[in-house]
Amino acid sequence: MFTEFNLTDDRPAYTQVKEYMKRLITVGVLQANQKLPSTRELSTLLNVSRNTVVSAYDDLKDEGFVYVDKGKGSFVAQIWGEAVTAQSWQLNWKQNISDQAKIAEELDLIKHGIRSIKGEINFTSIAPDEKLFDLDNVKRAFLDRMSIEGEIILNYGYAQGYKPLMEYLLRYLENKGVNLEGKEILITNGFTEGLDLILSALIQKNGRVICENPTHHAAIKIFKMHGFEITGIEMEQDGINLVELEKELSERPFDLAYLVPSYHNPTGIVMSPHKRTEVIKLLHKYQVPLIEDGFNEELRYSGSHIAPLIACNGNGNSVIYIGSFSKILFPGLRVGWVLADKEFIYYLESVKRAQSIHTSTLDQSLLYQYLHNGNFEKYLKKAKAEYKRKCELVIRCCRAFIPLKRLSGDGGLHVFIEFDDNFDTNVLLDCCRRNGVIFTPGNIFFTNNKGHHTMRLGFSRVADEDIIKGIQIIGDTAKQMMKEVQL
Repeated sequence: MFTEFNLTDDRPAYTQVKEYMKRLITVGVLQANQKLPSTRELSTLLNVSRNTVVSAYDDLKDEGFVYVDKGKGSFVAQIWGEAVTAQSWQLNWKQNISDQAKIAEELDLIKHGIRSIKGEINFTSIAPDEKLFDLDNVKRAFLDRMSIEGEIILNYGYAQGYKPLMEYLLRYLENKGVNLEGKEILITNGFTEGLDLILSALIQKNGRVICENPTHHAAIKIFKMHGFEITGIEMEQDGINLVELEKELSERPFDLAYLVPSYHNPTGIVMSPHKRTEVIKLLHKYQVPLIEDGFNEELRYSGSHIAPLIACNGNGNSVIYIGSFSKILFPGLRVGWVLADKEFIYYLESVKRAQSIHTSTLDQSLLYQYLHNGNFEKYLKKAKAEYKRKCELVIRCCRAFIPLKRLSGDGGLHVFIEFDDNFDTNVLLDCCRRNGVIFTPGNIFFTNNKGHHTMRLGFSRVADEDIIKGIQIIGDTAKQMMKEVQL
């Protein structure tokens, strides 16, 4: 006994001794009412100072694992875990899993998607490049906010959000042309919580949602978890196909529409101003409320600003806008927002409070201070210049090396590639992986089990030399596959 203790330098010694002794007690190596070694004896056995053992014993006593019999020493206390263990039983949890959880597991890309191996050229990520992160100004913003109201932001916050951040975002959206009359904002833990809250707050009249095809995989997963039937409308080079959209809207009722109009995930397409106006008209005509996903809205590399759909809706209240800075700033700060009719936000706030109480006030206040300090515009300018350069390199390489049928990507952190309909990018992925390159096959983004001839290339975190090398490998492999089919 006491021979397996290994002291490390990363934590206080007394904490390590305490946890070691606690583990011996909880697993039953040390029994209830058993006398423990004296502090001098244990310090010798563990090769630590006596003061370290004294501090560890004091904490164990405070936590109820040890009691002291004056004049006799320290003893192991009776703990409730022993009684529980004596009556333990095994439950088959798999038989108790809900359909919603099964759908979440089935569509979990971390578990069932492409896992990167060290050394591979990885085009699967569309997260921002951490090498661009503005760490000095983030640290400064943190210290600024802590000095102003540290005791407040470390406590519970409000379900609707941190007021200074809410006010900043409202001004930010107003500058995008959004009419704020009758609207309010709710802060969320990113896009996924925002969409989940919205679907939790709305009744399902028909159980159907209409969206672009392909579309955001996370949205597909969340809609399916909530039991929605998804109808996808094919994309054109300037956005959703309006003829097909109206045809579907006229044939059966939908509870919701979900659209990603700017730097669409996964195609990167930007919906044209004309189509934005027509989409709003069609949804108004058929009385279908819209969830707009702001996604990569800031990552515009060329052309003029295009107003979001919620701005095109004027003072109407039928558009729910979900936004975040995750793809631009720091996804580790899980901060997003929902802008919608104030009556809807009133109920959404209660759903939020019931499910997660509030989004981290520390994260919200840090983001607010960073924005308030004027750092966002400078960082965005630097990030856009770097991502634009990479995007142009990717497009040049794709056109030079890959036998593609169509390429799209007007901004954002990825491009989308289509081959001839009979080509299978899942087979291409298997072949490329043998040569150290991975990407995301496009079929996971489609609502109708199609898209096997498509792929998404995320470039934000890939070095230039790997972009060139990786795309050349993809192109050579695709050409070889096509050649084999022709033989």
